[in-house]
Amino acid sequence: MKVFVTGATGFVGAAITRELLAHGHNVLGLSRSDSSARKVRQMGAETLQGDLESPDTLRKGAQASDAIIHAAFVHDFSRFAEACAIDRAAIEVLGGAVEGTTKPLIVTAGAAFLDASGPVAAEADLAFLPSDDYPRASEATATALSGRGIPTNIMRLPPSVHGAGDHGFVPMLIDIARQKNLSAYIGDGENAWSAVHVADAARAFRLAVELGPSSETYHAVAERGVSFRRIAEAIAIGLGVPCVSLTAEEARDHFGWFFAFASIDQPTSSNWTRAHLGWSPTGPDLLTDIMDGNYF
Repeated sequence: MKVFVTGATGFVGAAITRELLAHGHNVLGLSRSDSSARKVRQMGAETLQGDLESPDTLRKGAQASDAIIHAAFVHDFSRFAEACAIDRAAIEVLGGAVEGTTKPLIVTAGAAFLDASGPVAAEADLAFLPSDDYPRASEATATALSGRGIPTNIMRLPPSVHGAGDHGFVPMLIDIARQKNLSAYIGDGENAWSAVHVADAARAFRLAVELGPSSETYHAVAERGVSFRRIAEAIAIGLGVPCVSLTAEEARDHFGWFFAFASIDQPTSSNWTRAHLGWSPTGPDLLTDIMDGNYF
């Protein structure tokens, strides 16, 4: 199978690319620059130069491939609403390109903000609709495509996809703790982040794309909930700084724009995903990964 991967040199996208290649698939990787194109070729994949704002390139990649995994996102929180609009438009283009075919399309979304029906979020729970407070529309756009008769899988990733090369939420927390000279949590710190090692996440994508087109929602979640206090404590040990509890008001000042993410409390199950895909995570857990030294 030839798979078109957007974000093929990103943290998650590169892991997906390597996973697909290791299991006999061919990969066409979207590359924004000459340097990223070289990285794609070094992994053993073909490259297609362009970005998420190049609809003709996205169509070309989708039409030239047997399946599409959309793993790219503009990770610039200073223009988050714009990044979300770019993502939405790219998903719509990819969906249009596979309309009327039997090509699997997998769209990456988040498992952090779900309208959970119980204490632990499950795959069947719906995501909150995009809003001014959180405008990311990946899942809503994918769901709309399925409603138009274009089967689109959703792969929800937890707040922490960890491993060597991680530049997501944990490194952001480390930067804040380094700048403030302390690591902090809110209240008792028992709000829970789900987590997965990047290699396990990549395997979930590969298994899902091999099943073919559908409109299923998957959770690439290995740990259903790690208390934020324990994450803060691990960061404090790694940096050699104090670890303290803050009130919500103090935490807003400490975390700044990151406060909404620091206060995530979304235990998340992947029981259905494990059974449906035959997926069994094997990578190190989040706290072990933080403490093994790669993050510091």
